[in-house]
Amino acid sequence: MSFNSVNTNRQAVFALQSLNQTNSELSGVQKRVSTGYRVADAKDDGGAFAVAQAVRSDVAGVTAVGEQLGGVKGVLQTTFASLSVVSDTMKQVRATLTRLADGAINGDQRAQYETQYTLLTTQISDFIDDATYNGRTLLNTAGPAGGDITGIRNEGGGTFTINAVDGTTLKLSTTPPLTASAAQAMIASGGDFDDIDGLISTALNKFGANMQYVENQITYNSKKVDAMNEGLGALVDADLAKESSKLQALQTRQQLGIQTLGIANQGPQVLLSLFR
Repeated sequence: MSFNSVNTNRQAVFALQSLNQTNSELSGVQKRVSTGYRVADAKDDGGAFAVAQAVRSDVAGVTAVGEQLGGVKGVLQTTFASLSVVSDTMKQVRATLTRLADGAINGDQRAQYETQYTLLTTQISDFIDDATYNGRTLLNTAGPAGGDITGIRNEGGGTFTINAVDGTTLKLSTTPPLTASAAQAMIASGGDFDDIDGLISTALNKFGANMQYVENQITYNSKKVDAMNEGLGALVDADLAKESSKLQALQTRQQLGIQTLGIANQGPQVLLSLFR
């Protein structure tokens, strides 16, 4: 009697259950297609989602480190540029000093060379004082702008330190030698010139190595982020080719389910014909 009852339509119940199952699967596929993720939230896969969130946190950390390293690189590049220009200007100062050591030049010529000497040495001092980037300098060991710079190199908080140098040790006196013999004595002794040349060479080598280190770290972190994102994609991204195929199949099943449910719902009407 249960197969021919107006109170219980088993065919309609089965058809409705099948349609509900199809709709549930279709909803999941549509979610994956719309978000692009196989695991969009904890409801999809709690374990995978937790791992994905941890990886995303690491990616955010490495990305932030990359931005911070860019600032450190800016300070180093500014410092390196300043020292390079100072080194080149030192050559001009030496050339001017050699001319001042010539006892055959007249008074007017000496005055011009003295002015040139003062301008060049002042310029060196300005180059050193102006070697700042974002309010920081590595050519000053004191004050709010100077001092060593400690940077973050990875998402785990690992650090590295770049030691500043005292820029005043790289400056020359702006007062030119007043006589040819004084200039000759400066050239013969080397004096500040040799000392500063040595300091500049050492500083250029040190900051050049530091800049190479920072650039290598930036490159490594960039590749690391790419690798982490690739792993994250393998963990949570949806295969849209497969999902597209599933979507079409489920949409077809949905239409068939609707039609089957409609046919099953016509069962009680068929029983009425028995009483006509």
